[in-house]
Amino acid sequence: MKRVSLVILLAVLSLTIGFQSCQKDEMEPRHSQSGILPERFSVDIPSSISSVINLKSTAVDTLQGNHIYEHLRNFIAVGEHAAFFVGQVMLAIAIYDLNQPMDITFTSNDDGRIKHLVIIEDATFENQVWEYKLTITDEGEPYTKTSGKALQIFWNRSPIEGIAMLNPYNIDRTIDPKFEETMYRVDYSETGELGFENHMIVSIAGLPLEEPLVNPYSVSTMKMFVGRNGDVVSVYGNSEHPNALFINGDVGFDWAFVAAGQHSNDIGVAEVGLPSNTLDNDDRYTLLVENSIQNVFTQQIYEVWPWIDSISVQAFLYNTEAPGFFNHNGFIQGGTSPGPQFNPLLNIIATIKPYNPMDIHEMEIYFD
Repeated sequence: MKRVSLVILLAVLSLTIGFQSCQKDEMEPRHSQSGILPERFSVDIPSSISSVINLKSTAVDTLQGNHIYEHLRNFIAVGEHAAFFVGQVMLAIAIYDLNQPMDITFTSNDDGRIKHLVIIEDATFENQVWEYKLTITDEGEPYTKTSGKALQIFWNRSPIEGIAMLNPYNIDRTIDPKFEETMYRVDYSETGELGFENHMIVSIAGLPLEEPLVNPYSVSTMKMFVGRNGDVVSVYGNSEHPNALFINGDVGFDWAFVAAGQHSNDIGVAEVGLPSNTLDNDDRYTLLVENSIQNVFTQQIYEVWPWIDSISVQAFLYNTEAPGFFNHNGFIQGGTSPGPQFNPLLNIIATIKPYNPMDIHEMEIYFD
């Protein structure tokens, strides 16, 4: 997962820096955020359950459940950084005096291409009327499958609520063309309608897969909900891995997960299921219990080695029990709680469930 995560992070860094260098004669940067763009558009996730780490191969001939849990931290981090990237691009735009409807063009110093920015009032999207809509389009040839659109934001200012969609390739055409069909979407709200002080839904589609022999666990699509109350966040979602395989050679899995983390103690709890990436089911028991790490590994072990003894099986299943517990250093253990401080987080994950894997498999993100 190191390669995939670094690809996303490098894209985030380079695109953000590149976009901040875009200039136009009529656009002068300002140093206070007094414009109409929202000041916030993401929810911070504790590092205990969201962190980019290097999962090195091991010489031990047993499957470690902690590898599955640690991969989850990487996948959640991919979603969080996608939301961060969208927010940074919005911040880069906000340093200019965008305080009313406008229609301007400018040349990007990063890719040398003409960009077109339009802000209008009272825009309708997905059956909702929004206070503002911003669209940035790459105006050069050739157009992409997204018709050159680079960014769209629909938002209300008070309380902050909005939808942002972004195509990184149209933001900066100097990046690898393999990101041409990659789309990010962030739904953000501080309205409290879902019982959270603020929440976001991060969706990513069209991520380019790595070669299966290089990294079978690269992500193609993901969707993740993050809700915050105080210093506690609730997280659930799915990441799709079409090339993933474990023991018996079956290919194509979905990391279906629920998690909760606390910022003050930097601790977290997660439950992970490994259903087929084309399973059409949204039942919590099916996704997280029937397809738990332990059940999937057990089934595949006996399918490959039906004569294996139980002691060897237990070695294979080390740390596959649910849930997994985390602190600031990462995964601690599976199954048994390390202490009572985790109890509130256990109560949270018992009430949430992932999305339907088939819905994630078929998910597409479109501009207006």
